Amino acid sequence: MSRRNRPRLLEVLVLAAFALALGGCATGGMHLPWTQSEPQPPPGPEAAPVPLLPPAFPPQDIVGSWGLAAYHKDEDRERIEAAAANQCRQPYVITLGPTGGVMMHLADQATPSELRLKGAPGGKTYIGPEGPPDGIQDREVVSFNGRILILRWVDPEVQGRYGSMVYVRCGPEGAKKPAKPKAKPKAKPKPKPAAPPPQ
Repeated sequence: MSRRNRPRLLEVLVLAAFALALGGCATGGMHLPWTQSEPQPPPGPEAAPVPLLPPAFPPQDIVGSWGLAAYHKDEDRERIEAAAANQCRQPYVITLGPTGGVMMHLADQATPSELRLKGAPGGKTYIGPEGPPDGIQDREVVSFNGRILILRWVDPEVQGRYGSMVYVRCGPEGAKKPAKPKAKPKAKPKPKPAAPPPQ
């Protein structure tokens, strides 16, 4: 090989090496510093949705008029239950919705929506819009004994603002017990007639 062809051969070898390097990058066999170092693992399976079960009680059980109050600390619960009972002068009314749910307000909404009672594993019940239980707009039923209903918001931000909601069932027609009639004041006794003056 003549000396004239040596520089040409060197160019060909450099170009061939460069072509092999690029081919290796395309197939993932060679990693250059500016390329991704490790292939990403395939995405894992998504968390299975919480199964929808029958609720612990039917919607009809919470239809009616309720005194409503809220608490943030568990130690205030008993005091707030008494405060909720005093709100029956202006009760919160829960009615049946047109498709079998209950008409209640969601957080930050001025008008009520039809909500569903949704059962979940562990004997839990949630009240919220259509969808799986434990949704971000749902409230969990903390306790319900027929007379007192306590709900906690699933969304921590909403729970922080509103606290746990305490509903205390009002009287038979949703009205507060009638006030006792005031006792009529006793009439003052008539003064005795004065004796006639002696003659």
